[in-house]
Amino acid sequence: VQLVESGGGLVQPGGSLRLSCAASGFTFSNYAMSWYRQAPGKERALVATITSTDGSTNYADSVKGRFTISRVNAENTVYLQMNSLKPEDTAVYYCHARWMWDYWGHGTQVTVSS
Repeated sequence: VQLVESGGGLVQPGGSLRLSCAASGFTFSNYAMSWYRQAPGKERALVATITSTDGSTNYADSVKGRFTISRVNAENTVYLQMNSLKPEDTAVYYCHARWMWDYWGHGTQVTVSS
């Protein structure tokens, strides 16, 4: 089982990034997929979730209206489009799969700084 995140990097405030998470080794379409983030000195926190059934989404209040989670089951991939980025969005972003089991990726660093 693998979840491999990509797309992180350094971006200026107000900029955009698109994170990708490529899944393998399990039946992706059965799993709810989420993005979490962990900033230095803080606990890991849920950012966004997309269900496996009807594709409904849920977001942390801090990212509503700025971030969009999506999935393409045919590609076994989940995305996180991040717009209007703020310095407080700086964190390591993790991909998470949940159904019968829980799987985590290793994370990708996002730094928002001028």
